[in-house]
Amino acid sequence: MQRRFVMGRSSLVLAAGLVAAFSLVIASAGQEPGKTMPETPAPATPPAHAVPSDYAAQHEHLLLTDFGDLERFQAADAALPPPAPGEDRVIFMGDSITQGWKIEGPGGTFPGKPYINRGISGQTTSQMLIRFRPDVIDLKPKVVVILAGINDIAQNTGPMTLRETEENLASMADLATSNHIRVVLCSVTPAFDFPWRPGLDPAAKIVNLNVWIQAYAAEKGYVYVDYYSALKDARGGLPPNLSHDGVHPNPSGYVIMAPLAEAGIEKALAQAAQ
Repeated sequence: MQRRFVMGRSSLVLAAGLVAAFSLVIASAGQEPGKTMPETPAPATPPAHAVPSDYAAQHEHLLLTDFGDLERFQAADAALPPPAPGEDRVIFMGDSITQGWKIEGPGGTFPGKPYINRGISGQTTSQMLIRFRPDVIDLKPKVVVILAGINDIAQNTGPMTLRETEENLASMADLATSNHIRVVLCSVTPAFDFPWRPGLDPAAKIVNLNVWIQAYAAEKGYVYVDYYSALKDARGGLPPNLSHDGVHPNPSGYVIMAPLAEAGIEKALAQAAQ
């Protein structure tokens, strides 16, 4: 027959007190019982806004302190004068594929054009939506060229559904339209895999997103620019001659994209003039 040992209430209280006292002695000594350890000072607490050195840690730090990276273009936006009379200002809004495109200034793809690059590497549509007002609307362009969504598929800010990406793209387009800015929606460029997050099988997901972007642009009367068809290889990725990593276009890739973007912008400007 099995017996159970039951402690009375007073015994439980006494036992708890002994455990607490013993723990206090251990904590005050700073060591485990039976061992002698030299006392080590606690590490200094880093400043609240200290920026880590490696990229992954910097990314995590930014998500916690400035999710949309509003600070990135804050000074440049403030210094930019209003468009001159008759100026056909265009904002390119996007992620690293836009950031890496030399759009402005001497040697840029569009010499002499009042085109402004507001791409930020790694960003998802959620982050772009947060900064859409200061980096697009407040700059009063006639046209915005939106290229976004690949980092949503890469889960750069966590898992996202296709529907969530679609809603963010729609919200940016709606904001532009309500502020009399013509919209150019671009297809997501092809990628067979992500070097920084392999195994997500993005190729088919990119196709599905592009089907929605094209249909939504047609429904709303926005201009649609199809980079995907002009860049993809047989696997639905970027071929080596157009990219160094299978995701980001190289100069040869941008040479293909440039006339497509220009044609889309001209079409949007013609709509604005009607």
